[in-house]
This record gives sequence, structure tokens and C-alpha cells, in this order.
Amino acid sequence: MFGYFETLSNWGRWGDDDERGTLNHITDDVRVAAARSVRHGRSVSCAWEVGVPGDMERSTTTCPCAADMPGGENMPAAFHADRRWGFSSEKLAITFHGNTITHLDSPCHIFWDGRTYNGWSHSLVDTATGSSWAAVTAAADGIVTRGVLLDVARARNVPALEPGQGVFPEDLEEAERRQGVRVGPGDAVLLRTGCGRARHLAQAGWHASCLPWLQDRQVALIAADTPQDVQPSGYADILMPVHTVGLVAMGLWLLDNCDLEACATTAAELAQWDFHLAVAPVRLAGTSGSPVNPIATF
Repeated sequence: MFGYFETLSNWGRWGDDDERGTLNHITDDVRVAAARSVRHGRSVSCAWEVGVPGDMERSTTTCPCAADMPGGENMPAAFHADRRWGFSSEKLAITFHGNTITHLDSPCHIFWDGRTYNGWSHSLVDTATGSSWAAVTAAADGIVTRGVLLDVARARNVPALEPGQGVFPEDLEEAERRQGVRVGPGDAVLLRTGCGRARHLAQAGWHASCLPWLQDRQVALIAADTPQDVQPSGYADILMPVHTVGLVAMGLWLLDNCDLEACATTAAELAQWDFHLAVAPVRLAGTSGSPVNPIATF
């Protein structure tokens, strides 16, 4: 397992100052080809709704007549003349890392031996200002590529994998065979276990043995309908090997906690398991990720 940090390392592959990691696999040609995956024009969300309460803290301000708002006396006269319009606004607080909110992980999210992707020090992540290295803003132009849904639950002929069941390379290739699709360079691979938001101490997900497969196929991004790593991981000395090797050694970006049910239903109905995928992280300076709403267009 620990040998993966060497054999799968992308440190220096795209230059010592590279912060994008496997997103470098998404070339202009890959994006053009991804657009050709749109054959029906149907779009579906791959994110869970962020609920209140639970997923976020929220305070809402409502003002039926804006002219009466606190501080309104300092606004121009025209503001007071129009007494027909009002407004509402919100203040939100979200902790998006974890097991519920659909979010993108950037490479600075995980350290190993005090280092993050490309060998840079964890000290570049400051508690006050955030990360100056490999933050989510490295993907500020968005992630636009071909998505491939590998429905391993369907390939195993079960509604959902059992908690603690790992997904192995042979599962990925069996899903490819059944679905008539092949993962290629620059693709995003979306893994459906069928577990959805079912959360257990044990969870289904990627087994670390898939990492060489993902490296060989030059995958740009992986997603799952769980927090990615199978738990228990099968390795006594590393809790989340897919997160750790993926982010630190490979610079592999991760989409955690997706809702892939509508995507899978649409793919089966259309007999089309690849699609145009668009992921637009919020440009949050210095953060190790972002809540996102990935959109699959068939």
C-alpha cells in the first residue's frame, strides 16, 4: 500500500509548481469530445439538497418593505419613494467536508508526512487565511469533461452494496463490459454503490487497489455516492487510502457524497452511460474544497 506513494506519484509530472494534478488530463480536445456526449439534451443533478437544519446553519432576514429596513434612512430619496418592493436574504454556515454534503476535495485537503500534493509543506495552509497552495481555486475555471457512470451495484445485480464492501478493478471492468463503455484519459468516473445517504461506521466505496487502474486510465476526477473510501479500508495503518494517495501522491480530485440515483436511472433509460459533466466550485479563496452541484447532461 505505502508503495503507491512512489509508484503512483504525479509529483513533478506537470511541473514543480503544478496545483491542478490530474485535472491536467482534461485538455481542450477532451472538453470538445465531452460535448459530443450530449445526444439527448437531458440534464440531471448529481448532488444532494443541502438541508436545514442539519447540513447548514441558516439565518434569514425578510423585509416586506425595503424602505423600512434598518439603516434605510441613509439611502437615497428614491429608495424611500418606492414602498412596494421588499426582499429576503440569508446568511449561511456550512461545513462541507464530511459524509453528507456533495462537495469537491482539492489536493490541499490531505497531508501525508506533513506534505501535500507535489511535495509542498502543510505549513502553506494557514489557519487564518487558508491555503496558498493547491486550493479549490486551482479549478476556478470549472471542471468540464466526459463523465462515465460505473454502476457497480447494477453490475453485481443488487440494489446496493453492503456496508463495508469494497469496489475492485474487476468490478469497474465488469461494469464497463455490461454498459458498453470504456473509461479513457481525462474522464471523470462516477461510482454508484447504491448506498446513497445511508451512513454506517462501515461504508461501501472504492478499494485502494483501484488507484493503479485510475492512474493507468489517466482519470481526472472520481466521484462516489459515498465518501469514497470503503470503510474499513483493509489497511491497519491508513484510514482513507483513496483520499490520501489520491490527493497527496496523484493530485486526484474527489467528488464526495454524490446523489447518483437520477443519473443511473437516466443512463439506464437512455442506454447511455457517458455524458457531459460540469462541476463549478465556488471561488472560495484558500479553501480545501467547495460544495458543488455536478450536472450530467446526456
